[in-house]
Amino acid sequence: MHSLHPVRLVALGYLSYVTVGWLLLALPLCHATAAVSGLDSLFTSTSAVSTTGLVTVSTGSDYNILGQIIILILIQLGGIGYMTFGSFVVLSRSAVLSERRQQIGKAVFSMPEDFRIDKFIRSVITFTLVTELAGACALFLAFTHAGIEAPAWSAVFHSVSAFCTAGFGLYDDSFERLRGNVSVNVVLAILSYLGAIGFIVFVDGWRRVIGKTSRLTLTSRIILVTTAWLSFASIALFFVAEPSIQALPPYERLTAACFQVMTSITTVGFNTIPIGRLSQASLFLIVLLMIVGASPAGTGGGLKTTTFTALWGVIRSSILGREKVTFWGKEIPEERIRVAIASLGFYAGALILGCYLLALTESVSFEGLLFEAASALGTVGLSTGITAQLTPIGKLILIGLMFIGRLGPLAFGIALFFPPGKQDEPGREDLAV
Repeated sequence: MHSLHPVRLVALGYLSYVTVGWLLLALPLCHATAAVSGLDSLFTSTSAVSTTGLVTVSTGSDYNILGQIIILILIQLGGIGYMTFGSFVVLSRSAVLSERRQQIGKAVFSMPEDFRIDKFIRSVITFTLVTELAGACALFLAFTHAGIEAPAWSAVFHSVSAFCTAGFGLYDDSFERLRGNVSVNVVLAILSYLGAIGFIVFVDGWRRVIGKTSRLTLTSRIILVTTAWLSFASIALFFVAEPSIQALPPYERLTAACFQVMTSITTVGFNTIPIGRLSQASLFLIVLLMIVGASPAGTGGGLKTTTFTALWGVIRSSILGREKVTFWGKEIPEERIRVAIASLGFYAGALILGCYLLALTESVSFEGLLFEAASALGTVGLSTGITAQLTPIGKLILIGLMFIGRLGPLAFGIALFFPPGKQDEPGREDLAV
């Protein structure tokens, strides 16, 4: 095991979670109906560990409380990362992490060099538990006021699912029934954004507040600004151009636009309006947001905002005829540019291959297949309603895409092709991609 590259160990860790979850969810004592097959259990386990949210059976109806608890545990493990929990157990017994675990931890979180992984992991656990507890309390009050059945369990389940950007829900219509409930929309949005922007931003912000650093790192500033700009611009486009929300009251129309953009860019995968009824323009906008995705060291998927900005820096420098790639006056190291381009190449390759294979096996419109593949690879969980209708081969293709998306296409490529025994890691700069 010590000869394996850290990323390969991470891949094996996620694979072990998926396997154990599959075996547990396949037990009849976890089922509320007879509709759950072995393939459905594998699909659900992969979707939960990858924090995607695509489902072939109903989480709230086809799984009983035991099955839902197992799904929630898988979501939590997948959201925070298997190394975080493993390292936290070690840290609870000793003062420091081994060098090996520090290597794996940095591979998981893509951290700037000056971050200490042991303190970082403690902060991750604390931040996660406090945020999810606060979110559960807020949702309990909102669900109780809205008359939701079993508000306590629903609040806990959806708080964890939102923060881990998993998109699993106990209601078959997601949150369409609560589209006009501002409280529920706001709490879910806050939880999702906190999970998606990443743990690095939280720790970096805290260090800034207590005076350990004079300002946020370039990574944190890029994450916050890019997420904000993409969100505001997309909300405006969705609000103006989506026909299905035009007849809604103004505040509900704005709430629906904000929520649907939020759920796409954070890759949380909830919805308050039927995705299958959206216009082609809105579906394409959502696909673009799902491809960009969340941020490094966050619970969401996608290409990542820092990779997007690095690629934008390359385009801008080429247009201006500059030899060096800069962003906000700071030069982006050549190594980071290579990583960003490689990430885009692997991501595009995985998406193209997934779409092609689905087109071979499924008799569904290509737009629907593209949306489904982008949702699986981006670990988003939004669907136009075709997931359960796919053939067994189609479901296996989505399982592969979800697993690649959780690990990250570039990391998945490293795990497959990196020479065994080679441990050298490139130096890390201020910008993580």
